[in-house]
Amino acid sequence: MSNKRFTEEFRIEAVKQVTERGYPVKEVSERLGVATWSLYNWIKDYSTRPAVRQADQDQAARIKRLESELRRVTEERDILKKGRRVLCQGIPVRYAFIKAHESMHRVKTLCRVMAVHPSGYYAWKAKPLSNRAKEDRRLAGHIKQSWLESGGVYGYRKITLDLRDLGETCGKDRVYRIMKAEGLRSQTGYKRRQGKYGRPSVVAPNKLQQQFTVEQPNQVWVVDITYIRTHEGWLYLAAVLDLYSRQVVGWAMSSRIDTELALNALLMAVWRRKPSGEVVIHSDQGVQFSSHDWQAFLKEHGLTASMSRRGNCYDNAVAESFFQLLKRERIRRKIYLTREEARADIFNYIEMFYNSKRRHGHANGVSPVQFDQQYFNRLNCV
Repeated sequence: MSNKRFTEEFRIEAVKQVTERGYPVKEVSERLGVATWSLYNWIKDYSTRPAVRQADQDQAARIKRLESELRRVTEERDILKKGRRVLCQGIPVRYAFIKAHESMHRVKTLCRVMAVHPSGYYAWKAKPLSNRAKEDRRLAGHIKQSWLESGGVYGYRKITLDLRDLGETCGKDRVYRIMKAEGLRSQTGYKRRQGKYGRPSVVAPNKLQQQFTVEQPNQVWVVDITYIRTHEGWLYLAAVLDLYSRQVVGWAMSSRIDTELALNALLMAVWRRKPSGEVVIHSDQGVQFSSHDWQAFLKEHGLTASMSRRGNCYDNAVAESFFQLLKRERIRRKIYLTREEARADIFNYIEMFYNSKRRHGHANGVSPVQFDQQYFNRLNCV
């Protein structure tokens, strides 16, 4: 009898026998054939006034509705955290995102957050890829590999050149489209500060005069110094670049910015290139380049000094451009723990990437080392 299901009306009347008529619970339960514990539960549920009971039911329903809404909003928030960039992409990219996450979220929810219709998603999922889409997917693999090998700094133009070296014939617009769909982009940042014109140098005249194009290697070198932050303090980098190919032919790093730092970089350049003719060495009017030791070194090795106006960065724009590349592509938003860690990373960038691998616009889209080699190959053929 205790397993019998009773209507709500029956339960209310049973409760009234106890609360209003004063019958004992045990007597009512025996007469109605209801378990004592069930009658006690009914009394607990129905002894309150109807208005209070209805208010409790409304509150319980509201809480349940709010909990459901909270679960929905939380799930949509989690989806947006993963796919906030995908919302700016095309419909196929959003479909691909939904497919990748449908094991963690409901497809209906994913489609609502990605602003697509479920029927469209299921139609896309059932339809096989076109030949064009399959080819784009294959190219995307080569593009990602080229982008990763560049340290995440190459844009679609340089990656197009890499693909052509691999024998691919796709155009740069297609590479741009695939990179955009994959969320790949070149490293950008750092605006150049405006220079101020000052007085001409009294140490050496300006032989460069912003003529950055030269006919052969070892004709004009530019030298400058920059700084890199570490937790141990500043690390200073002096670099010597050949204007012909933009190759870093000499460099040195030190915790002190002095004449010895600049001389070590120039000594490396002389040792590596062994110039046979006159080489113009262009710099700013820093004390490192105006010292007697610097001038004596130039004279001893047959090098000719050239200096910009004080405060004018335009004549030394090539060296400034290299430092800007170094900081944008490798050091940006980074503080090294030690100077030794910074040395190793900067060496890797200069010798393992910039000189030997990084495509340079001035060098016709090849690396500075390759550009120099092309010159010497033509010279040997003549």
